[in-house]
Amino acid sequence: MGIKENLDRVLEEIAAAARISGRDAESVKLLAVSKFHPQEAVREALSCGQFLFGENRVQEAELKFSGLNGEFPRLRLHLIGTLQRNKVKRILPLVSCIQSLDRLELLLEIEKRAAECGKEISVLFELHTGEESKSGYADLSSLFASIDALEFCPHVRCRGLMTMAPFTEDESAVRASFQKLRAAQEECGKRWPALDFSELSMGMSSDFRIAIEEGSTMVRIGTAVFGARA
Repeated sequence: MGIKENLDRVLEEIAAAARISGRDAESVKLLAVSKFHPQEAVREALSCGQFLFGENRVQEAELKFSGLNGEFPRLRLHLIGTLQRNKVKRILPLVSCIQSLDRLELLLEIEKRAAECGKEISVLFELHTGEESKSGYADLSSLFASIDALEFCPHVRCRGLMTMAPFTEDESAVRASFQKLRAAQEECGKRWPALDFSELSMGMSSDFRIAIEEGSTMVRIGTAVFGARA
């Protein structure tokens, strides 16, 4: 099947999972992960009305999206992969959100570079909830320290939290990962009621139905949309 058929099927599955959970289908956004897929695939998805995309690597995002932002005003790109401080300046002009904010030093660098170019940038704080190999804040205390630092980051807008569940067939472990992020969201909302923690980016092609059951507002899906990686 082509990208259009894949998109239609994934959107139907997202809507069905939301309804089963007693939620409105519109409460869950699809972020199409286009890493390792060519610009032609992104264009095809755009032609089908998919405007929200995610990329893992700065260089690939530059090559693929630099010529598309002006052509498609509704296009929104999120960076979802690990971000090095020395690449923040390069990625800021391309993205509307950095989902992989995982340390205080990176937050301060994002603020510095956003101030230089006069841009406000949305961020999601990535929390480590799975196995040791995954990135993200290791604990709530380090996460909370960064959130406190937002007071000194006027160009950074908090939008919520992100995580990656462990890659396992053990559904209980996956569900526990998502529940940990939801609990962190609730705690953050109590501590900082003036900040926006409404976005929960969790769930990928293999586990997005569980993520939606546990409160995800954005699922990051690549393979099910674009097919196997090139």
